[in-house]
Amino acid sequence: MNAREFDAAIFDMDGVVTQTATVHAQAWKRLFDEYLAERVGRGESDLQPFNVDLDYRLYVDGRPRYDGVEAFLKSRGISLPRGKPDDPPGLETICGLGNRKDAYFLEEVGTKGVRPYPGTVRLIQNLKAAGVKAGIFSASRNAASILHAAGVINLFDERVDGVEAERLGLPGKPRPDMLIALTKRLGATPASTVVFEDAIAGVQAGRAGGFALVIGVNRGGSPGTLTQNGADLEVADLDQVEVRR
Repeated sequence: MNAREFDAAIFDMDGVVTQTATVHAQAWKRLFDEYLAERVGRGESDLQPFNVDLDYRLYVDGRPRYDGVEAFLKSRGISLPRGKPDDPPGLETICGLGNRKDAYFLEEVGTKGVRPYPGTVRLIQNLKAAGVKAGIFSASRNAASILHAAGVINLFDERVDGVEAERLGLPGKPRPDMLIALTKRLGATPASTVVFEDAIAGVQAGRAGGFALVIGVNRGGSPGTLTQNGADLEVADLDQVEVRR
């Protein structure tokens, strides 16, 4: 990257900055496999379990939590009432199931902690040293606590997370609204900003928002998945990205 071409760089959190994407995937699998088993126990059939490799990327990765619940259940022909954000985890609503998943995720984080990706940390440090501002975005309402736990919250000049997106009424990815709002806070425009994303919905958002460069971080998925969905480039890790002044 030629740093002179960009005013800002914005990063998705889970899977790009913090090593939490796999924790999310396991929490989703635990939730959906339990719930589908409950429905089978009530007499339903042909409900395929949650596939971590396929279903995670297609239906929940990068989306707001409740939207992910709704999208996956729709793929299995299941429709539930939306409910309310304060629904208890045991309630059979979109929000109730989403809150159960959140409890499973936080349980794992509390047990195992959170680590950042070293290659991403080095890239951010190099970009900032070259005068490029750094921002972070996430659909998670737990983003601040996760970034604190990973020790990287001070790397970023601005943040737009799930809490802020809800306050501002911003739709989730693949809509680009959250990314554009973050870019504005950094005093930049999409035309002068690079996006780093690991989710299909995220690279689609970057493309829809007219960003100067969208780099997909593919840490084990099928090669080419992210470029096929809107990324300009695809790398396995951000230590492959060099900053030139």
